[in-house]
Amino acid sequence: MQLIGKTTNIDFIGHRKLAVAISVLLVIGSIASLYVNGLAFGIDFTGGVLIEVGYPQEADLSAVRDQLENSGFDDAIVQHFGTARDVLIRLMPVEGMDGNAVRKQILEVLRGDGSDIDLRRVEFVGPQVGKELAETGALAMLVAIIMILVYVALRFQWKFAVGAVAALVHDVVLTLGFFAALRFDFNLSVLAAILAVIGYSLNDTIVVFDRIRENFLGTRRGEPARIMNDSINQMLARTLITGITTLVVLLALFFLGGEVIRPFSIALVIGVIVGTYSSIYVASATALALDITVQDLLPPEKEEDEFDGLP
Repeated sequence: MQLIGKTTNIDFIGHRKLAVAISVLLVIGSIASLYVNGLAFGIDFTGGVLIEVGYPQEADLSAVRDQLENSGFDDAIVQHFGTARDVLIRLMPVEGMDGNAVRKQILEVLRGDGSDIDLRRVEFVGPQVGKELAETGALAMLVAIIMILVYVALRFQWKFAVGAVAALVHDVVLTLGFFAALRFDFNLSVLAAILAVIGYSLNDTIVVFDRIRENFLGTRRGEPARIMNDSINQMLARTLITGITTLVVLLALFFLGGEVIRPFSIALVIGVIVGTYSSIYVASATALALDITVQDLLPPEKEEDEFDGLP
């Protein structure tokens, strides 16, 4: 905690208009990317067959595509997965498709030229199951955000709740926009990562809000912007150390975890970065824009019983 001095006096709130303008532009860009490109849904949501195979030498993707097309698999998507010797084959769902039969056919086709191919992974998801997973995942995020709104409103005040939800929506939209812009696979592990980002960002925001409320009630007087700025500076060391520690672990997962876990780690890295930013700027700036005051945080006065003065 000594990495940052206790007397830090960075004017975060003073730059809130610039930060909000940047956030608005990023959100608009993310929404545009989602509208134009859409998410590259993985097999978890689209359904179909996914087969990962390993070649003893560098694989020729053009030759693999020709082999599959000549055997009737015209819509097969073939790409490298990790190294040049690893190949990922994706087939779109077909009504009545038998995953085991398709797997055997694919392996027979690829081994037809005598190649010693190693089967690494096979996944099969029916189209109906994929659609249900997509709908359930979207519902899970919506319910999580609504419950967070209720929780923060009960624990603090509705203006803080709106700020917290604005920060969460900001984080989710930017993460989704990043995946849409770069066309990274969006699967169940990425959805789990986004739900984890919601929890991480909320925790960061709650810590900042706790200090803001404490300083509001302790000071009772003073400009809300100055009190918020002091509170953010007081929590800056904790926020940065938590974020940096988390990023170190996630970067280790990204570089050492392999291709399967890479989309998950990417989503968390992006989420932690934007979550730390939003807890400082978006959440607090939104509450300040709603004109949060000391009176909003004071506990309600208890009415005196009319019989308290009687003997």
